[in-house]
Amino acid sequence: MTSRKSLTRYAWLSILAAIITIVLKTLAYFLTGSVGLLSDALESFVNLAAAIIALGALTIAARPPDDEHEFGHDKVEYFSSGVEGTLILFAAASIAVTSIERLINPQPLDDVNIGLVLSVAASVVNAGVAFILLRAAREYNSITLEADARHLLTDVYTSVGVIVGVFLVGVTGWVWLDAAIALLVALNILWAGVGLVRRSASGLMDTAISPEDRAQVEIILTRYRQQGIDFHALRTRDAGARQFVTLHVLVPAGWTVQRGHNLLEKLEQDIRAAVPRAHVITHLEPLGDPAALADADLDRDAYPVEAD
Repeated sequence: MTSRKSLTRYAWLSILAAIITIVLKTLAYFLTGSVGLLSDALESFVNLAAAIIALGALTIAARPPDDEHEFGHDKVEYFSSGVEGTLILFAAASIAVTSIERLINPQPLDDVNIGLVLSVAASVVNAGVAFILLRAAREYNSITLEADARHLLTDVYTSVGVIVGVFLVGVTGWVWLDAAIALLVALNILWAGVGLVRRSASGLMDTAISPEDRAQVEIILTRYRQQGIDFHALRTRDAGARQFVTLHVLVPAGWTVQRGHNLLEKLEQDIRAAVPRAHVITHLEPLGDPAALADADLDRDAYPVEAD
């Protein structure tokens, strides 16, 4: 996990990209008066705020476990992506209000060509940074970087729509097209924001690991069952960069503690090999013990245990 300390450099890259695009898009708006370009510039301010939040989240997530957070700080990334999703929703609302006002009172655009060139340049910057962040997000499994990258890509798609709108206004003279496309942009941004908020909420609710990773665990358990071993109470959760897999392992009652321990070590090693981010916790129990069966449920019913 030490390599995750370096992820903050991607957040700094995102901050730099946001500042550059804010300057370019704001200049494009002042030159043209396009509400579409204004909506694009407003979203770049959201990008900047999101990148700063991402920097803070990645800094905290890189901290090692401590007495208060013995499972690490990785889940802070879900807070970051949730805040970013909320910021996107506010940006969408602001753009929609501005677009509706301009639809009611359309205004001609100025210096369209220069505005388009500036907007294209900003889109190129965003697209390049977004792909860099996506690659890092996959490598380090960071929802914060993924959220930032998806947001930047949304900004790129937004810019493309705005550029098309401004171009069509220049060609047709239909100034209402600028506001209409800006309103569509707001709806697109709204959809992206809702998606990020939902993903963040799922992460904070301890969502299980992916079906693909779960299937890998089941394959390993099936192999061990063929040796007369059984399992229950298999539970998983995804916590940002970490995954947790817990299960109870049932072995013949006559086994020694050492033999059972050796089996658990090998089983945990096999699961970690198949699911590299997994932190595996096992619990050894004897086959046929009634008290062990109660562990199959999350809320265990109290079974009386008789002392020998």
